[in-house]
Amino acid sequence: MAKAMSAQDRVIPSAEGIAASVRATKGKGMPPVHLWNPPFCGDLDMRIARDGTWFYLGTPIGRFELVKLFSSILRKDGDKYFLVTPVEKVGLSVDDAPFVANDFEVSGRGEEQVLTFFTHVGDLAVAGLDHPIRVERDPETGEPSPYILVRANLEALIDRKSFYRLVDCGAHYDGWFGVWSSGTFFQIIPSDELPD
Repeated sequence: MAKAMSAQDRVIPSAEGIAASVRATKGKGMPPVHLWNPPFCGDLDMRIARDGTWFYLGTPIGRFELVKLFSSILRKDGDKYFLVTPVEKVGLSVDDAPFVANDFEVSGRGEEQVLTFFTHVGDLAVAGLDHPIRVERDPETGEPSPYILVRANLEALIDRKSFYRLVDCGAHYDGWFGVWSSGTFFQIIPSDELPD
């Protein structure tokens, strides 16, 4: 009778092995990682830095297509991040958000304004009910960290230059300063806390 594999017996796949698995199953559009439930194979020595740089074994991954491929199979379950294929699931660490929104376009004005964000890996998200913007403020410094939901629990940190541009699109509404997009108002800071 075959013996069940223990956690110690599992081999953690390499980044190259995961990339090969993804390429073999890749069709059009995003892979349906939310439908896959493979066994957990352990943690991979892979990290996404706050600036969006992906590292493998402590070295930045320099090939954009490989980073884009990995980003397409990224999933967040609870507070943890995983790369998921139909046959394996491995953990990785994320310093802040897995993506960086490094640009956006504005159409319309006022409540009709629409903000479309672009990430460093080629995703786009139109801010609205399905892709909300949120801003966390550091309790000690008050420094804002703005985010937009890109897909299924995965956020992008809005980079500093984009955030400054976003503030230029802002308005006051119901005691808050924030931005409109797709008919939804996203709060940034209470109006009375804005410096003169």
